[in-house]
Amino acid sequence: MNFAFSEEQEMLRATARRFLDDKAPSAVVRRLMETDEGFDPGLWGEIAVQGWQAMAIPEQYGGAGFTFLEQGILMEEMGRSLFPSPYLSSVVLCADLILTAGTEEQKRELLPGIAAGERRFGLAQLEESGRWDAAGIGMVAKRDGGDLVISGTKSFVVDGHTSDALLVAVRTDEASQGAEGISLVVVDGKARGVARRRLETMDMTRKQAEIVLDDVRVPVAAVLGTEGSGWQSIQNTTTRAIVALAFEQVGGAQQCLDMSVEYAKVRVQFGRPIGSFQAIKHKCADMLVLVESAKSAAYYAGWAVTEGDPEVAIVAPMAKSYCSEAYFHCAAENIQIHGGIGFTWEHDAHLYFKRAKTDELLFGSPAQHRAILADRLGL
Repeated sequence: MNFAFSEEQEMLRATARRFLDDKAPSAVVRRLMETDEGFDPGLWGEIAVQGWQAMAIPEQYGGAGFTFLEQGILMEEMGRSLFPSPYLSSVVLCADLILTAGTEEQKRELLPGIAAGERRFGLAQLEESGRWDAAGIGMVAKRDGGDLVISGTKSFVVDGHTSDALLVAVRTDEASQGAEGISLVVVDGKARGVARRRLETMDMTRKQAEIVLDDVRVPVAAVLGTEGSGWQSIQNTTTRAIVALAFEQVGGAQQCLDMSVEYAKVRVQFGRPIGSFQAIKHKCADMLVLVESAKSAAYYAGWAVTEGDPEVAIVAPMAKSYCSEAYFHCAAENIQIHGGIGFTWEHDAHLYFKRAKTDELLFGSPAQHRAILADRLGL
């Protein structure tokens, strides 16, 4: 078992880092986070030319046929730069869901557009309760002849306001409870009866939206895969998505550490760099331990996903829980080490802090994932 990245993977990392440093520096991130869309379609097209959206999609569906690990490397580098894009929503979540749940015809119809960066998808799962479990899905799709009619509201839909299409989690069996009777339905983002509103959230670099569906009518054929089996697909995709998010958190935590160390070297107080003071040394050392441990957790989970190892059910929630807390701690310490300037709008420290807090809660809090882990271990 070799946990070192290959030469090709390190080349991918270096190429991605150069691109993001050049095309998405802090000034660009700040410009994009002030826009309604939250991303630059031109940049989205540029990363499509480099094959980022296609990375983990099989070649027979227009993808590049690489593995989850290569996608994880891209997520880590995007986390390091806070790159504003619908990559998580469209590629990590929805492309994987289509691969997991879709019929062969649906895969051939939907995936090439995602791989080419020509179509963007969003997952509309959460509702007013904000619950990530099956019980949180209450929206019903009523059958009317050969159609399904959907009404209700979905909240906190990542990039939902700009998605070309939505994968909407609904109950196609009105009497169902829990995980039974949940289906995923493909809905055009501009279909009649679909209203989308961008939400004001803490992390301005990753937009979220509220989606209101008012008697939206879609054909029964719009159900992704087998009707009523959607929850298992959502669980499988979420397991991989939280590992991808752990990679992103590692990238952000590493950047917070780098920022702290660099500042500690140049900020002088009482005639000496603050990095020479024991308190600052200890903070930086503790951050280093957290970052390296988070990398181990994320990389091992990424290996388990890539290899199809059944242990992924254990290591995925472990990685999400640990990396969430590691990132948040490093982001908070980064502000503390910078002192007064770290609290200002002009400094980037607050952007990482806000992303860290949002990522901590995305797909469930660390406490929820520890509960999942304990349940799977039979504790």
